[in-house]
Amino acid sequence: MRLASRLDDLGTETAFAVAAAAADWKSRGNEVYPFHLGDLDFPLAGHIVEAMNEAIAAGKTGYCPGPGIPELRAALADDIGSRRGMEFDPSEITVMTGGKPVITKFLQAIMNPGDEVLYPNPGFPIYESQIEYLGGVARPYRYLPTDDGFRIDLDQVRELITDKTVAIIYNDLQNPISAESTDEEREAVAALAQEHDLMVLSDEAYFEMRYEGDSKSIAALDGMRERTVILYTFSKKFAMTGSRLGCAVAPEALSKVFSTMNTNDESCTTHYVQWAGIAALQGTQQPVADMLDVLRGRRDAAVELVNSTPGMSVETPRSTFYLFPDVTQTLEIVGATDLADFAQKALHNTGVSFCTRNHFGRPQPGEDRSYIRFAYSGLPEERIREGLSGLRDWVGSF
Repeated sequence: MRLASRLDDLGTETAFAVAAAAADWKSRGNEVYPFHLGDLDFPLAGHIVEAMNEAIAAGKTGYCPGPGIPELRAALADDIGSRRGMEFDPSEITVMTGGKPVITKFLQAIMNPGDEVLYPNPGFPIYESQIEYLGGVARPYRYLPTDDGFRIDLDQVRELITDKTVAIIYNDLQNPISAESTDEEREAVAALAQEHDLMVLSDEAYFEMRYEGDSKSIAALDGMRERTVILYTFSKKFAMTGSRLGCAVAPEALSKVFSTMNTNDESCTTHYVQWAGIAALQGTQQPVADMLDVLRGRRDAAVELVNSTPGMSVETPRSTFYLFPDVTQTLEIVGATDLADFAQKALHNTGVSFCTRNHFGRPQPGEDRSYIRFAYSGLPEERIREGLSGLRDWVGSF
């Protein structure tokens, strides 16, 4: 079979590759603690389920408008705007099947083959995959470890910008490293975007997945609204990962382009799921608060056990549901040749499965530390303690 050559540039969400290895190990009768996949093990809130079932019973199972039903677009404009100190018109909202399509359609809309796009590395692997698959040139920018978590290497970002650079992908409250920008860092990124006339994709998937502090959007800064597309998803806040519901918030002219793309790609987002989204936004937010309380307990348990493991260290993140500990010394302790070897040894000796730094973009020149990522969103606290205690004891046995 002769396939298109561009498929050579199509990557994947690498956590799923780790999941395959974990599933194979489990199929052999072994215990597995799946810290690799950032899914949520919380049931869909009852009022959201009820709204979805009512919509199905009411016959809302056919085609609907490509950019989303008017009621959901209005609800999203109100909710997203109010939480960011902004005002959006429903015409600026394009409903999509989750957050990932926003990445693809943003790039399709603003990037020509050969154009350069800056993106975070380590970062969500779909950024790099889609830039290259669509014929662009992926330019990764790095983060630097500090005493207060990771910070964007702004000097490197400045050096990366050329006359071919058209956009920067910016992920505050970041997957996998849980980094969040200071006001100064956010303003610096905005200033660079305006100075060099760059479009910005602001991935705000974790905007409300935080335990302390307040989230801010780069789109709310002076001069940024007209050049920023906000990626919004129901997956994290409402534990609706399988419902596939999200949206792009963009200037109206770009929203019209996204609507046309929707018509070409999916026709529309599932009709009855959109009514569930309205219920999620406008109904009780108590399930969200309850989930965050549980996740906070999981975070604290995981941080405690990671920092008590020989050679591991991690700051306590204020957002997301990931830990990104430095394991450079741990690799030396257990005699691992590299991160992949360490991951395999840990799985086979403790059942703990996790992603490594290498699953979130190609390592950049000069990196001299080793990191792994634990997602604690899909395991009860008891299982977190059981799995990470076993990992700690195994490392401590050397």
